[in-house]
Amino acid sequence: MGQVSLGAHPNHYATQQTSVEPIPATEPPPGKSEVSITIEGDKRVIVSNGLPDHTTGRFPNGDNPNSIRAQHYHFTIPLHPVANPKPTPLGPQPFGIAVNGVLFDPGTAEYWHNDRDSDWHYDALGNAFSLGLDTNNAHVQPNGAYHYHGIPTALFQRLSGGKPRMTLIGWAADGFPIYAEWGYKDAKDKTSDVVKLKSSYRLKQGERPTTNGQPGGKYDGAFVEDFEYVAGSGDLDECSGRFGVTPEFPDGTYYYVLTRDFPFIPRAFRGTPDPSFERHGPRGRGRMRPPPPGERGPPE
Repeated sequence: MGQVSLGAHPNHYATQQTSVEPIPATEPPPGKSEVSITIEGDKRVIVSNGLPDHTTGRFPNGDNPNSIRAQHYHFTIPLHPVANPKPTPLGPQPFGIAVNGVLFDPGTAEYWHNDRDSDWHYDALGNAFSLGLDTNNAHVQPNGAYHYHGIPTALFQRLSGGKPRMTLIGWAADGFPIYAEWGYKDAKDKTSDVVKLKSSYRLKQGERPTTNGQPGGKYDGAFVEDFEYVAGSGDLDECSGRFGVTPEFPDGTYYYVLTRDFPFIPRAFRGTPDPSFERHGPRGRGRMRPPPPGERGPPE
C-alpha cells in the first residue's frame, strides 16, 4: 500500500483534516513507460514496468522519501469476469492497473496512533496530513512503485481529451473495466447525456467515539471509517460500480468508476480478484514483485 510507514510520527495523532497542497506534477517522466496488454485464451495479460507516461511530482519530497523506479509487473485477469452476489473487500493489494501500467492502490499503511490493530485507517486523500502526493493523486512506495490513490489527472486528461466522455482508464484485478468520472446518465442508453457519476458513500453524522482510545473529533473524511455506504444516494453501488453500456462494451458490462469523492478508487470488488495481484503469492505466479521485508507500508 501507499509508501513508508511514518513510525511514531506525531501526525498519527491527527483527528481532523488540514490544508494539504499536492506536489505540482512538473517533473518529466522518470523513464520510458513500457506496457503491453494482450489476450491469451480466456485471460487478459498485462505486463509493465510501472513507470508513468506523464509528468510527475518531485520524488523524493519532504513527505515522501522514495524515488520512482521501474517495476516488474505481470498480471492476468479474467477476460470474461463474473459478478458475485456479494462484494469482496479490498485487502492489502492493489485494486487494479491503469492502461499505462501504473497501479491503482488506494490503501495506506497509516493507522491511528500507528497501531496496525486499530480500526481507524487514515485515507491518503483525507488531508489529515501530507503523504507527499502529487497532482496526479500519486506518490511512491519504498520499493520505488509510483501508484495512484485517485483519478490519475494527467493520464485522464490525455485519454479523454479534456472532454466529458466515458474514458476507459484501466482494469480491475477481477477483470472488470475501470472508467473515470463520466458515464451515461441512463446506464443502459448510450444516447443519453454523459454526466459525472457520484458515489453512494457519505460522511457519517456527528462525532467519532473516544472510548477505548478511539480518535474522537468530527467525522470529516480524515479516516476511511468516516464514511458509510447509503444505497441509492448516488449513481454507484458499494463497489463504486454499476452495470451498463460503455463505448468498449456496447452490449453492457459491470464497470467501476473512479470518482472525485470518496472512495476515489473502489475499496471492494464485484468479481473475484485474480491471485496475480496478491503481494505475497506463490512463487512462480505472474505477479508484482513484493517490496523488501520491512518496507511494506507506505510513509504512506
